[in-house]
Amino acid sequence: MHDIKYIRENPEDFDAALARRGVESVARDVLALDEQSRALKTELQKGQARRNEASKAIGKAKGQGDEPAAQALMAEVAELKRSMPETEERERGISDRMQAILALLPNLPDEAVPPGDNEDDNVEKARWGEPRQFDFDPKEHSEIGPALGLDFEAAAEMSGARFAFLRGRIARLQRAIGQYMLDQQTTKNGFQECAPPLLVRDEAVFGVGQLPKFAEDMFQTTDGRWLIPTAEVSLTNSVRGQILEEASLPIRLTALTPCFRSEAGSAGKDTKGLIRQHQFEKVELVTIAHPDHSDDEHERMTQAAESILQAFELPYRKMLLCAGDMGAAARKTYDLEVWLPGQNSYREISSISNCGDFQARRMNSRFRPDGEEKGTRFVHTLNGSGLAVGRALVAILENYQQADGSVTIPPALLPYMGGIDKLEPE
Repeated sequence: MHDIKYIRENPEDFDAALARRGVESVARDVLALDEQSRALKTELQKGQARRNEASKAIGKAKGQGDEPAAQALMAEVAELKRSMPETEERERGISDRMQAILALLPNLPDEAVPPGDNEDDNVEKARWGEPRQFDFDPKEHSEIGPALGLDFEAAAEMSGARFAFLRGRIARLQRAIGQYMLDQQTTKNGFQECAPPLLVRDEAVFGVGQLPKFAEDMFQTTDGRWLIPTAEVSLTNSVRGQILEEASLPIRLTALTPCFRSEAGSAGKDTKGLIRQHQFEKVELVTIAHPDHSDDEHERMTQAAESILQAFELPYRKMLLCAGDMGAAARKTYDLEVWLPGQNSYREISSISNCGDFQARRMNSRFRPDGEEKGTRFVHTLNGSGLAVGRALVAILENYQQADGSVTIPPALLPYMGGIDKLEPE
């Protein structure tokens, strides 16, 4: 959500920032509604003051025996009681219209975010590792996996497309990947482990910016709850409506959870394999930060995600997303793209975003600065993958594949594999 005071004081800058994200000018419409709302609120305040004043005057007039004056005042009070609810309803309707417009707008991009419309305009900031040179033609994971226990057919029979059924050692490897990531993020990178709800209400998904615009990207239950598309929803909303003490910041949270996405609009994209699934596991990172330190936290979180790829010895590149390619709630985003030799390309495996106070305003999440008893400020929220488990599995299958169809286990994961050092075709 956006600060209406900022829009009043900087309408041209507000529209210019939204234009970088491909959004047409809206400040004039928003401010027109804001002006109407404020005028009606002023009218209500004056009406309430006059009603209180007239109510007191009635008793005084009666005490003085001035019945005509008392009757006139009583008629005035009755009219105010009749008209004020109508004014309140008008104000509420105008305020709701203004909030509906604001709720659909994306966050304003940071000044450091490059211009652009899509992923072709993203800027590479760094690379790590050298892609392995194979003495055979490397295959995609969807070709390697079935012989190793990755069953797409059984999953399709029971659930349809974009699901997978893992058996045996490959299931063990997926579990090992998630556990390793969670252990690293908690013991090495300072995040607190959480086990959050997987079902949430409207206000939770609204708080992180998924509603109202992105409802079709999620699954909803018959009782109106939503299956989380990422643990970001639950972790970020853990401070919803709270006033935190400054000393408690930053709050760093992590969770390994199933995630559920409808993948609306992705027809024909990544239809094979594990890249784009309706159900997958992910280690999510969330930080609730002081506004003055959120940029540093963004870099720290990105390094926490990078540390997993480095531990797995998977080559990757770090991309700064352009304004047109960022998620709606983000003001600045880094994508980590892992090298997939079977596809001969880099593919996203983590997206780490600083959302500024955009989500905090929607959740009304604030902190009280040290030494101040009354004043509060909105926190900044950040989120990112640390990492997506399924995509990490894809990267390991493709980067560690052997000519005979087997896949060796990265050294970092061996302690989690119970003596298994290789996946071998059945």
